[in-house]
Amino acid sequence: MTRHPNKAAMLALLLSVPLAGCGNMIDRVAEIGKEPSMDPIENPMHDDNYQPVSLPMPAPMQDIRQPASLWRQGSRAFFKDQRAGKVGDILTVVIEIQDQATLNNGTTQDRDGSNSAGLDNLLGYETMLADIFPDGIDAGNLVNSDSASSTSGTGTVNRSEAIRLRVAAVITQVLPNGNMVLQGTQQVRVNYELRALTVGGVIRPEDINNVNEIDYDKIAEARIAYGGKGTLSDVQQPRFGQQVYDIFFPF
Repeated sequence: MTRHPNKAAMLALLLSVPLAGCGNMIDRVAEIGKEPSMDPIENPMHDDNYQPVSLPMPAPMQDIRQPASLWRQGSRAFFKDQRAGKVGDILTVVIEIQDQATLNNGTTQDRDGSNSAGLDNLLGYETMLADIFPDGIDAGNLVNSDSASSTSGTGTVNRSEAIRLRVAAVITQVLPNGNMVLQGTQQVRVNYELRALTVGGVIRPEDINNVNEIDYDKIAEARIAYGGKGTLSDVQQPRFGQQVYDIFFPF
């Protein structure tokens, strides 16, 4: 009896494609006619994707107090302010991205080459060339070659981005050197469209201004994501089957 393992494997593959997106399809069908649901407010440290930050740290600072001195080593001010400084404190992240880049490159290369060689005298053996090669051979013009190459390349990059957002973030860690790790998420729903903004990274306490705000370009290892889900976002994406087709179709 002849078996066809290739046919069985192909059938399993064809069945797995629609089943892979079955869960997503069921969720979308359940949300027909409903607004996109917002995620509950939770501790970001309990998220499955949360990872504590570990960075190289300097030696711990010793708290040395001088006699009759009001200043403590490492202190930023005489009086305590309301800026975020410990785990659980909230501060505002100001995101104002106005990037524009234009790049034009052009490369042109031309090369010409010409070579010739002859053998007029070689211990009398040059007379034997007529016995090996056709009649009329010229010993002084045995090799003559020409070569030419040309390369031309152009490249153009034109990019422009403009984002202006503000989001409140929570301090989730205070590192040994005093730097702090922040994590913030904001969700806004307008009719049937949900917009989500996520920001995270490492900041210095000195970069927080007097109104408890920090600019995005002062966040080290910054991770900023702005996207959404809903009717408009769904229309802008290809269908599930089209995405699978684009992945596996080799041409």
